[in-house]
Amino acid sequence: MILIQAFVCSALGQTPAPIPVAPARSSQQTRRPATTQDEDEVVRITTNLVQLDVSATDNNGHQITDLSPDDFEVREDNRPQKITNFSYVSTEAGATTATAAAAQPAATSQRPATRNAPPVPPVPLRPEQVRRTVALVVDDLCLSFESMHFVKGALRKFVDEQMQPGDLVAIIRTGGGAGVLQQFTSDRRQLYAAVEHVRWLPNTACGVSAVAQIDTSREPATEDPNVNPTNPAQDIQDRINEQTRDREGLFEIGTLGVIHSIVRGMREMPGRKSLILISDSLKIRTYRNIMGNPRVSSNESIAEPLRRLADLANRSSVVIYTMNATGLQTLWLTAADNTAHLSADQIEARLADRRRSYVESPEGLDYLARQTGGFAIRNMNDLGGGLRRVVEDQKGYYLIAYHPEGSNLGSPGSYRRFHKISIKVKRPGVKVRTRSGFYDFSDEGTRTVRHTREEQLLGALISPFNANGVSLQLTSLFANDAQFGSFMRSFIHIDAHDLTFTDDGDGWHKSTFDILAMTFGDNGQMVDQVGRTHTIRIKGDTYNKIMQDGFVYVVTVPVKKPGAYQLRTALRDTASERVGSASQFIEVPDITKNRLSLSGLLVSGVEAARETPPMPQPAPAATTPDAAQTLARSAEGESEDVDTQAGPAVRHLRKGMTLRYGYAIYNAQLDSAALKPQLLTQVRIFREGQLIFTGQTQHFNPSSQADMKRLLAGGALKLGSDMRPGEYVLQVIVTDLLAKANHNTAIQWIDFEIR
Repeated sequence: MILIQAFVCSALGQTPAPIPVAPARSSQQTRRPATTQDEDEVVRITTNLVQLDVSATDNNGHQITDLSPDDFEVREDNRPQKITNFSYVSTEAGATTATAAAAQPAATSQRPATRNAPPVPPVPLRPEQVRRTVALVVDDLCLSFESMHFVKGALRKFVDEQMQPGDLVAIIRTGGGAGVLQQFTSDRRQLYAAVEHVRWLPNTACGVSAVAQIDTSREPATEDPNVNPTNPAQDIQDRINEQTRDREGLFEIGTLGVIHSIVRGMREMPGRKSLILISDSLKIRTYRNIMGNPRVSSNESIAEPLRRLADLANRSSVVIYTMNATGLQTLWLTAADNTAHLSADQIEARLADRRRSYVESPEGLDYLARQTGGFAIRNMNDLGGGLRRVVEDQKGYYLIAYHPEGSNLGSPGSYRRFHKISIKVKRPGVKVRTRSGFYDFSDEGTRTVRHTREEQLLGALISPFNANGVSLQLTSLFANDAQFGSFMRSFIHIDAHDLTFTDDGDGWHKSTFDILAMTFGDNGQMVDQVGRTHTIRIKGDTYNKIMQDGFVYVVTVPVKKPGAYQLRTALRDTASERVGSASQFIEVPDITKNRLSLSGLLVSGVEAARETPPMPQPAPAATTPDAAQTLARSAEGESEDVDTQAGPAVRHLRKGMTLRYGYAIYNAQLDSAALKPQLLTQVRIFREGQLIFTGQTQHFNPSSQADMKRLLAGGALKLGSDMRPGEYVLQVIVTDLLAKANHNTAIQWIDFEIR
């Protein structure tokens, strides 16, 4: 095996390390490749074409899928328009696009049924399998403690029961910033981790209760000479309300800013997208009592950003659904209210303020949903049921396009004029929803163009899909060392055909590329980054081998804190400016808690005739430290004579091969007498999410290992000749018979492919 030199990058510095050359392999997360803009756009607004998405449902909210162009009546600024393109697009798995006569065609939960059953590993999505893209935005800047409890339950239920195969989902917190756009995924593990980190934030616009409580004990004294002597309590309350409204306004502006960033990022994602905003309040109107005179006015600091956000969502093919998390509330006196020293009239005035605030709070949410073709969920205590309504609504939509007739779209002096769109269906009993309209400027030429090196690399990193200008494959593993602690070791395979090599004299070939790797925490904020520009210079057989098999770049990142991380990497060929990117989600356990944990799995395949030393029996073999050490040496680049196609970085195996796997077991409990662990191991194999093989449960023998807190384990499986080509998942389950029942099982998995 030919070895080349790459770099091990860490917070402590960069030192060269040898690595084995390996061919390309798709790693744990597959993402949709770039497609042409025309194929991706759902909403298009140009000087001679307007294309919109339209939802049609019956009175029960069920999709109507058999309408034709003749059933629709389209008007722009009250002028009738002729439909020129028409199609129905189904987003259900396995569905095909149904078309009408006049135009061209424009699953179950993966959580186990029993509590102690190991989870089914996620199946990486192929590009054509992405059916729906959904951003669940939790407005923790304005969610009460009471509401947050029910929101977390609804999110868990969505991931458990309502998320379907082909869904690409992100759970985003407005208090965490728009950086969590990096977390669009089909991996339920990542979404469960995101749900667990959704929590109530004190000192924000919303308090403990979903509705404001009456509490006179917190009101200041009334000696202020500016207080109205005829009604001091009400005057003080008006001042408190004024301060509260100003503070709420600041948080609402912050929420809109985050959502604007999310929608702007989603614009570059293909197809029709959905954003579900969950909040207690987003007010448009404000009620002010000035010198005893009540006034209701529009909150322009919120109204204008709302209009801009709705227009951006419409042009980005994003449908916004909103959910008022307060649900149904009693608006009369409760046991939590403190009405001491208040008269009956004063109590009624406070209750009137409460009722008015309850009515005004969701108005901004209603506006966003109405303007972008979604709907608002309010006065509903079953938040999980509300999300189910949204899922039902996303089963499909109609694409309707027309050439504007009688419109001055794009004409001089018409900039920023709003064009109102209305669509009606002639069939009785059918309800139709679409976007309310658009402002007068064309989408042509408004797409983001990245020119500089930094813009191109960062653009690839923040996109939820892989850039495919340079083919990158990422395999990232967690491990722990007694001296250096926890770390992530990542192998980035680079296809040398996508790099530009130039002749450098005397048979040498040279290429220069930029690479940037970032790790993001569970809140989407960047934890660490490594970036460098590299020049490689090679010739002869080494050049030929690299062009045939590619090469591997190793990134080693120390992990200071346990938690959920996402590693994202981007590479740019300096000569051609082609960019590639890849990402992977990694869970780092807290080793200091002394709970059973596993490292990442190293897997390779060996032909039966080349096995040395002899491997265990074809059935799941007893775990052996030798297997793990052999695999570890192979991954680090020792010149062991193994098939690189079937190596740990690539894992392209063939029928009849022996699959060898290795891993480390951390924090196994020890028998007080023998000072030995009592561990059971088992392996399972899945194909396309379905369990196809369950190995026998076997006792683990630690042999003569010295570090009982970091046990090396491994084994082998004979791949049957009847195994079909395709993608598979190897899962390892370890059970500690000496640990407490709720912490006695650890699971790890890795994908491989049979060709």
